[in-house]
Amino acid sequence: MKLAPLPPDRLAGLEPAASRAAERRGLAVLLIIAAILLVLVASVAMNVGKAPLPFRLPWDLLGTAGSGSSSPDLPASARTILLDIRLPRVILAGLVGAALAIAGATYQGLFRNDLADPYLLGVASGAALGAVVAFVLPLAAGTSRSVAVQAFALLGALLAVGVVVVVGRVGPAVPAATMVLAGVAVGAFANAACAYLMYVHGDQLLVIYAWLLGGFNVAGWDDVRVMLAPLGLSVLAMLLGSRTLDVLQFGDEQAATLGVRVARARLLLTCAATLAAAVAVSVAGLIGFVGLVVPHVARMLIGPGHRRLLPFSALLGGAFLIAADAVARGLPGPTEVPVGVVTAAVGGPFFLALLHRARRGSPW
Repeated sequence: MKLAPLPPDRLAGLEPAASRAAERRGLAVLLIIAAILLVLVASVAMNVGKAPLPFRLPWDLLGTAGSGSSSPDLPASARTILLDIRLPRVILAGLVGAALAIAGATYQGLFRNDLADPYLLGVASGAALGAVVAFVLPLAAGTSRSVAVQAFALLGALLAVGVVVVVGRVGPAVPAATMVLAGVAVGAFANAACAYLMYVHGDQLLVIYAWLLGGFNVAGWDDVRVMLAPLGLSVLAMLLGSRTLDVLQFGDEQAATLGVRVARARLLLTCAATLAAAVAVSVAGLIGFVGLVVPHVARMLIGPGHRRLLPFSALLGGAFLIAADAVARGLPGPTEVPVGVVTAAVGGPFFLALLHRARRGSPW
């Protein structure tokens, strides 16, 4: 018996389901590939440093630590180096890279500008001012100073963006262009305040510059724990808003006609991206170009859809910053090179290329 063909309306209902299933499979494959890359980069990074370890030793140490057993073949010094120094450093670098990358991708989608980064609205300048204030306060060196720097940097970053949102609000709306201009003004004021404090407290210049260049040389498990809850909350909010980011690419008016509450969506996504970037800056200092370079690389690999772009950017950003930190540790010299120097060396030429493409009016 010959089967009758499905009517057109039934076919139309099946095609979107098949398309969605293929999209989910493709997204899963891409995320698995990015996760494997992240694990491989982290594995190599754990062997880089002034005291290099054999390649298999980290996995042997982690295996014995997870099982609770001990092996006489594993030296105690190697166990300490891996579990107390390098492993938290690698994990923290991955979390910070993921936070900056996904925040950068969200900002670029919100403002429909391929030159936007997580520091667009004053996160960097506000965090820098908060950290400088903590450095010049009469606090004892050690844990109290480190905690104060992180807390003041986080508070400064959040306050700076809060001022930008309040100043940039026009009635119930928060126009993107007005927010950017307010961010420039707030950033200029915060930078001026930083310069004044650094001029007055010249004895603190060395530690201030070391923080401003960013790095993980004092990373520990406490820093990892500090990041987990706020980063998880902000990443969840950004992932839930991925479809809204796609709709916003058509413009505010078109998005409103499609049912998006533009002002509310922009404010919520801005808060989520700002929280991720602020927490990252508070524990690692100012690490530039990660939130600018990584989303563009991810976009070139998988396309502009934010449902795929955001998680892929996070994994790629984690791998990129772990690799940059490993390079910073492995470079020859009497002291460790700040990781911000390495990311700037990669991101600077990339940023110039983006400016050239923007001048020609090239699409993403």
